[in-house]
Amino acid sequence: MHVMIHLRFLSGADVDDLAITDAEVIAAVESVVGAHGRGETVFEPRTHLVPDNGGAGHFNILRGHVSTLGEHGLSGVKVVGDFVPNYLRGLPSELALMTVYDPTTGVPLAIMDATLITEVRTGAMTAVGAKYLARPDAKVLGHVGARGTAFANVTMLDSLFPLAEIRVTSRRPESRDAFAARLREVTTTPVRAVATADEAYDQADILVEASRLEKPIPLLRTASVRPGAFVVPYGTVSAVELDLLDVMDKVVVDDWRESRSGRFGALRAHVDTGRLTEESLYAEIGEIVSGAKPGRETPDERILFWHRGLSILDVALAHLILTRAEAAGTGTMLRYR
Repeated sequence: MHVMIHLRFLSGADVDDLAITDAEVIAAVESVVGAHGRGETVFEPRTHLVPDNGGAGHFNILRGHVSTLGEHGLSGVKVVGDFVPNYLRGLPSELALMTVYDPTTGVPLAIMDATLITEVRTGAMTAVGAKYLARPDAKVLGHVGARGTAFANVTMLDSLFPLAEIRVTSRRPESRDAFAARLREVTTTPVRAVATADEAYDQADILVEASRLEKPIPLLRTASVRPGAFVVPYGTVSAVELDLLDVMDKVVVDDWRESRSGRFGALRAHVDTGRLTEESLYAEIGEIVSGAKPGRETPDERILFWHRGLSILDVALAHLILTRAEAAGTGTMLRYR
């Protein structure tokens, strides 16, 4: 017996047409983070493919399964390129492709442009972390980095907190000015483009480091972290000082096994030198979202959240997109076999 199999292809335009909101993205990410805390997910740490391309960029491969999605759960694989010089060609620095599968048969269900998923899921993870770890009265957001995930970081945080000022910066003046202008189109919160990271972080309540460095440079300085601050460093290449963790009351990660893997990450040197260990770690964010551990307990706590990007977030958002696309009849059905 031969069974004909079709799968759904969703282009970037198809995904955009679904008009999925930030609130829906944050809710999906918060739900899957809670599932991770309850042991209802399966995933492997990301792997890297570094082509012989003169250092132009590399690929990340993420694989995950979420048992709570749909009747049988959903499995997926995402390949995302990380090519910082792409802006010179008018291309996003991160382009991604996602495939999702029926975990009971292995049948592929969909192929989709996952560039939007990559952008918004990172911002949503920042927002979910802030929801549990930042002071609810946070007023000043300092953000370093203007491409890729930066827009979702800022807009999603802006939707959750009564911000009085947003400060943004990046290496190129034209980049930070354009980013600030784009933000002003969607928020009434005052947005200021500043020349340096020190200016962005001065007296900030929420400090996000999303830089695109080629080599380690301490942009987020330990002295900038005041009592009560919530700090999120997640650039691929470290932009923090080695003594940053010395002033933190709590250090939270998305997944400790993921934190130990690979050659990249904001706190890679801290893990490699033993400054961050399983014993010194306060919690994984899933433990906090699921209620197993408390998040912020006092207004003066300095809390750092390091998230490297979990494949289960991609799977959760792919499920949201696929479900919406099926209901709307969006996409192109392709014969697989």
